Amino acid sequence: MFLQSVNHKFITNKLMHVFNRFTVHRQANVMDCGPASLRMIAKYYGRSYSAEGIRLTAGFGKEGVSLLGISEAGENIGFRTRGVQISFKQLREDALLPCILHWNQNHFVVLPYLPSRWRKRSKITIADPARGLFTLTEEEFLAQWISNKNANGESIGTALLLEPTAKFYEHPDGKETKLSWGLVFQYLKNSKWGLTQVFLALFATSLFQLIFPFLTQSIVDTGINTRNLQFISIVLIAQLMLVFSRTVINFIRSRLLLGISINVNFSLLSDFWIKLTRLPISYFDNYHTGDTLQRLGDTKSVESFLTGSAVNTLFLSFNFVAFSAVLILYNFQLFLIFTLGSISYFLWIRLFLRIRRKINYQTFHLAAKENTVSLQLVQGMQELKLNSAEHLKRWEWENVQASLFKLNLKNLSFSQLQEAGALFINEGKNLVITFMVAQMVVQGQLTLGAMLAVQYIIGQLNSPIEQFVGFIQHAQDAKISLERLNEIHQMKEEENSHSNEAAYLQHLPEHKSIFFSNFSFTYPGVGNDPVLKNVNISIPEGKTTAIVGVSGSGKTTLLKLLLKFYEQYEGDIIIGTKNTENTDGPELKFKYISPSYWRKQCGAVLQDGYIFNDSIARNIAVGYDQPDFSRLVSACKTANILSFIESLPNGFNTKLGTDGKGISQGQKQRLLIARAVYKDPEYLFFDEATNSLDANNEKAIVENLQEFFKGRTVVVVAHRLSTVKTADKIIVLHEGKIAEEGTHNELSNIRGRYYELVKNQLELGN
Repeated sequence: MFLQSVNHKFITNKLMHVFNRFTVHRQANVMDCGPASLRMIAKYYGRSYSAEGIRLTAGFGKEGVSLLGISEAGENIGFRTRGVQISFKQLREDALLPCILHWNQNHFVVLPYLPSRWRKRSKITIADPARGLFTLTEEEFLAQWISNKNANGESIGTALLLEPTAKFYEHPDGKETKLSWGLVFQYLKNSKWGLTQVFLALFATSLFQLIFPFLTQSIVDTGINTRNLQFISIVLIAQLMLVFSRTVINFIRSRLLLGISINVNFSLLSDFWIKLTRLPISYFDNYHTGDTLQRLGDTKSVESFLTGSAVNTLFLSFNFVAFSAVLILYNFQLFLIFTLGSISYFLWIRLFLRIRRKINYQTFHLAAKENTVSLQLVQGMQELKLNSAEHLKRWEWENVQASLFKLNLKNLSFSQLQEAGALFINEGKNLVITFMVAQMVVQGQLTLGAMLAVQYIIGQLNSPIEQFVGFIQHAQDAKISLERLNEIHQMKEEENSHSNEAAYLQHLPEHKSIFFSNFSFTYPGVGNDPVLKNVNISIPEGKTTAIVGVSGSGKTTLLKLLLKFYEQYEGDIIIGTKNTENTDGPELKFKYISPSYWRKQCGAVLQDGYIFNDSIARNIAVGYDQPDFSRLVSACKTANILSFIESLPNGFNTKLGTDGKGISQGQKQRLLIARAVYKDPEYLFFDEATNSLDANNEKAIVENLQEFFKGRTVVVVAHRLSTVKTADKIIVLHEGKIAEEGTHNELSNIRGRYYELVKNQLELGN
């Protein structure tokens, strides 16, 4: 279907390439190359999709997507796809392009088209989500694409071929929010008065500068020619006062801009954090921390552009127009020559913008790799030394440094070429103008004072031209940052108040038992096996339910689902009674309950619980402005950590985290238990909450918790017998299915999987 000897598809593809300009979509994250490649091909055939929509469909995760994931996503939006391993000859002659290539065994790129084999020394164009459009020789292309050999000994590479079907054109366009600088400039609205003052200061400064050439001319033509020292002194005093006034105004303007800058940066960061806190918890499982932190730097880049380059460019534009008008008053011919020279200067600089963009992206990815390798050297030094791998990792770091050096040298070469050409054009223009002005003075068309004034004006006009180039470069950087920020702002919030769906419920039914009905769950990502398979579980209200099983059986996943980490599952979770379908009556479907409201009813101790860089009191009373001392003491007694806290010099005010006192893993677990108890919730979820405790502490805490559990619905995931044997109900999970249910005595007597766990993992003997 895709690889055939008939050339009509190949010819059609060539014609489409002629009439369609290929659009490159940049990857916003390190592992986002697959979805970005699919977006490019969809755009090529006339359909636009958001990055997030494609990413979710393709099964995006921290490890990126597989070729199978891209294939399934493509078919979902109307492509007919086929993953193939083919030779370069087949790719050139028979494949329908554009297609997606597996590049360097760890990346996805798009091949828009291939030049005809009759064209000698022609370059191959690649659309890379990380680098943009670039060209390679055939040898360079094959070196990065070829990955294997077929049965005939031919070199082959992996490609995903895509052909649009009728469904693709019937599919409604994905609603892609276009980047709008207008929306970004809204952040300046709250600083209208400050901006007005800044522009008034800029106007005054420009006005003062406009007076200087006339003062200079009057000194020469009037003061010197008439030998009037008093007049010269007065003009010089006037110039001094203008300089002083301009300096004072610039000081005021700088302070005003600093205030505006702080307000804009605060608004950008605040909106970013608001959006981030509204995203589903699954976002933080799927995205690297570095991707999120990078966007914090992006807000600074956008803010710097808004309050720096953008405002200064407006000032320079006013200066440029004003001094151009003055130059025209002196001599239109001089203005015309200056304009032609400046256009040539600008066009020369513009030639290097695309190169600069490519080098910036390359530098970004190499710098990210350098950071990763450096972190490995620091954080993994213990393992490196234990395995005698210091030299290999150091060599890896040195190789990255060598690549960075080559890239920096390449950047320097282009910069020097750009600067040399710009200097030649600019100085050539200035020499021509100087010659013409001198000629006019000799011929009596201009006075000597007018010549000095014109030279001053030319100097003032040259500065904006150079600044405009910087503005374009800053705008380029800000746009890239804005694209990455927009990736976050486009994501669907956990509780979207503007959706067309019914609003989330903010209440629970009278009966609060939990039921899993024909429930199945698979982690996002194509090719993943279901973690839970057709599970039917009842968790009775006011009782303690223990979940046990071997590692990987789905215990922690079940707990995360009960905390609304994930919403994409099959089957139902029901709160209430199990004998009615009326969602407004005795039971509620779990998916309709507000995630934030539900979590307020829940206390949880997970394996990867976090201790904040704050006092012990505020680490226990997370989410409360003023911790209640009596509740703190009660929670700490239950968690058996009060004596340890009281032994500290600062007690509950002792700082924890990087800036304070370090604690052991067992003390950390007890603090997390105290945090859950302090919340006084209706539901409690514990995931191996006592696995780091010694026998004495565990015994005391389990006894204290038994009292606290009374009247609450508790789900405990554990391996230790001391934690689970007192549970009202024990559920044994095995390979995502329910193996057994019952009490400790019932399950021990039937000598099934629970008995094996008791014998092997809890070491109860035979």
